[in-house]
Amino acid sequence: MQVFDRHEVLDRKEIENLQAIRLKNTVHQATASTFYRNSLARASVKVPDINSHEDIARLPFTTKEDLREQYPFGFLAMPKEKMVRLHASSGTTGSPTVILHTQNDLNVWADLVARSMHCAGVRSSDVFQNMSGYGLFTGGLGIHYGAERLGCLTIPAGVGNSKRQIKMLGDYKVSVAHIIPSYALHLGSVFDDQGVDPRSMHLRIMLIGAEPHSEEIRSRIQEIYGVRAYNSYGLSEMNGPGVAFECEYQTGMHLWEDAYLAEIIDPETLEPVPQGQTGELVLTTLTREGMPILRYRTRDLTRFIPGECPCGRSHRRIDRITGRSDDMIVIKGVNIYPMQVEKILMSIPEVGQNYIIQLERQGHMDQMRVKVEIRDEFFVEDMRRLQQIQNKIAGLLREEILISPKIDLVEHNTLPQSQGKATRVVDKREEGK
Repeated sequence: MQVFDRHEVLDRKEIENLQAIRLKNTVHQATASTFYRNSLARASVKVPDINSHEDIARLPFTTKEDLREQYPFGFLAMPKEKMVRLHASSGTTGSPTVILHTQNDLNVWADLVARSMHCAGVRSSDVFQNMSGYGLFTGGLGIHYGAERLGCLTIPAGVGNSKRQIKMLGDYKVSVAHIIPSYALHLGSVFDDQGVDPRSMHLRIMLIGAEPHSEEIRSRIQEIYGVRAYNSYGLSEMNGPGVAFECEYQTGMHLWEDAYLAEIIDPETLEPVPQGQTGELVLTTLTREGMPILRYRTRDLTRFIPGECPCGRSHRRIDRITGRSDDMIVIKGVNIYPMQVEKILMSIPEVGQNYIIQLERQGHMDQMRVKVEIRDEFFVEDMRRLQQIQNKIAGLLREEILISPKIDLVEHNTLPQSQGKATRVVDKREEGK
């Protein structure tokens, strides 16, 4: 095992000792902010109360709503003049969530991303193309600075302009790319339209993340491009990319526990779930000085993977994100997560790269409609063949989600494409009232 830094190979005892020290320091730093000074006082928590990583349970949770209510500077634990970078969510449904960084925060973040990329097999000799959005979105700059810290020749391609992306991949002999899974599938279709084989590129690694995706999506990406595609996890409240990353064994994402203290709780009871059980991921920053965040409820659903990783790293692994605790769909009394639908669709050979789950209301009943692109070779004029495909999809989905959605088969490249995170669920129930 080749490592980027010594913290990668700490044993469990060393990790827990470091967490205890850094948690105490983080709580002390947090008390300098308006929000945590009041929040910790209400919870009767004092810095001397925090002496081990297990004392995390004494602290109150932090939510996205808290961040929005304190917009823009209520979480700052240092003077604004010490901040050198601001990232923010889109804020389309209210005040955005704003995260600010000191220069040291950015340095630590770059090291974590470089460590993550190295863990997945990226080396300084690689040519790296970053097909992620820059600006206020953390994915672009976060990965960019990590790649440069690792020593890669880094191409800030940004999103969109697929023909130009393909030209750069070929002209600059790009060996590693960072890309959103749904865009990777779309780009594969553009390769086909251009008559270019994606496997003819020099790519060997794709780093995928920024949106939940199934193992079936990863398999498709690996098949299309002839690469190893490594799953990653991050969120802007915890810097962005670099929170957790797969190693070369692709058996779950190592969560860097020297920088983040992780818990998995039942989103209803707020109590820890048994080891290996799925729940909501809660994260605490351990190295951020400008804007530390304690026990942040990510709403992302995952689990700690039991056992040791073959790579030998002791940082615990989390499973791929299966959805969010607040994106569950309830249809006819049945709880459904969009990822359940994706898993089935992407396992069907006739299905193309894009789909949309549309929620409708017919009379007084909610209904689910799934619009599915079909590969060109299967989208034929033989109505009996199309009916067979439609019945096959409906039957497999019924077995998985216990209801019978309506299935619309559409031609390749006819559903809306997104250059950013894919919109998979469209709720039109209010229109049906």
